Amino acid sequence: MSARTVNMGGVPHPVVGEALQVGIVAPDFALIDNGLGTKTLADFGKKIKLISVVPSLDTGICDQQTRRFNEEIGKIPEAVAITVSVDLPFAQARWCGNAGLEDAITLSDYRDVAFGRDYGVLIADLRLLARAVFILNEENEITYIEYLDEIKKHPDYEAALAALRSLVNK
Repeated sequence: MSARTVNMGGVPHPVVGEALQVGIVAPDFALIDNGLGTKTLADFGKKIKLISVVPSLDTGICDQQTRRFNEEIGKIPEAVAITVSVDLPFAQARWCGNAGLEDAITLSDYRDVAFGRDYGVLIADLRLLARAVFILNEENEITYIEYLDEIKKHPDYEAALAALRSLVNK
C-alpha cells in the first residue's frame, strides 16, 4: 500500500495515519479547548457530530469552512460542529471573537497531534492537519468522510450537510 499524500498548491506532502472508514466507531480524542481544558468525544454526548478539520483558521478557506458549517449546524439542535486544527487555543479564541462566532467549538491538536495521526490527517513535515470532514452519529459511528487531496480546495459542503441531515431526519 502506498503512502497517502495531500497537496498544498500542487506540492505533495505525506500524511501520517491510516484513513478511517465509514462504519467504524470514531477514535476518541483529547483535544484542547479555548480555555485550555481537555475535550473528548464523550463530552459531546449523543449529539450528531460534524468534525471539520482545517489546517489553520487564519486562512481564507479554513475561515469560510468553519463559518459555513457553524452557520448551518447552528440551526440543528441535535447536532454540533467541531472544528479541529493545530492552531494554539489562544489563536482559535481570537479567531472566534473576530469572526463573531463566540459559540463555535474550536479544538486544538497542538500538544501531541494524536488526533491528526488517529484520524489520518497529520501532515507531519508541516505539522498541520489536512482538510477533512467526518460525520458521526449518536453512537460515534462514522457515517460520512471526506478527505481532500488538495489543501486549497473547499470540502463538499452540500454532501456533508446532506449526510448530517439524513441522521437528524431518521
